Amino acid sequence: MDNKVNILVVEDDNDINHLLCNIIRKRNYSAQPAYSGTEAILYLEKQDWDLVLLDLMLPGMTGEEILSAIAAKSNVPVIVISAKGDQHTKIDSLRAGADDYITKPFDIEEVSARIDSHLRRYKRMSIAPSKQELAFKDILVDLEAKTVQVNNQKLALTSREYAILILLLSSPKKVFSKSNLFENVWHEPFHGDDNTVNVHMSNLRTKLSKANPAEEYIETVWGMGYRMKS
Repeated sequence: MDNKVNILVVEDDNDINHLLCNIIRKRNYSAQPAYSGTEAILYLEKQDWDLVLLDLMLPGMTGEEILSAIAAKSNVPVIVISAKGDQHTKIDSLRAGADDYITKPFDIEEVSARIDSHLRRYKRMSIAPSKQELAFKDILVDLEAKTVQVNNQKLALTSREYAILILLLSSPKKVFSKSNLFENVWHEPFHGDDNTVNVHMSNLRTKLSKANPAEEYIETVWGMGYRMKS
């Protein structure tokens, strides 16, 4: 893939898909429309993407199925844009690997700003630091390839889960508050105790535990936050 920023827009409504593609192109990014779940999977298998905008109600395959397929193979950021506005669906989508959730009808400027925010963070994650590996207990992270192994098993993490793990591993003795985590991973001001950090932390812990049930990696320091468990 060339240096152009490539964004896949998975939305079956022609007018909304066209609108989202226009928002992307006005930011000088490349937009590829997909109008069904099946078409989206073909594009996802064909090349790598910098960002995916994903509707949930799709013909062919559901957005939830596509989200699961992306989370299993890649840490590309996914923004769900859906008419489903209930809290249960939002939390389920975040647990399944979504990095963000925008409810229809959406504000054009907000969508544009969130796209920029996710791309900035993803670009920072893609820049290999001077140290190429992080290790803790039986966790091994290849920072250049952005792969995580636990107990000699490769873990499929979302971009948010990966960013949280890297932050914790960067200072394993430090306690990170929810505010620390949110502002370092989401790169937005923390406005209170919402469920976002909890959901992503729970997902990360579950995946670590499945790889090695005998080990505990992240501990909660009550009233303060989280750190790696020594």
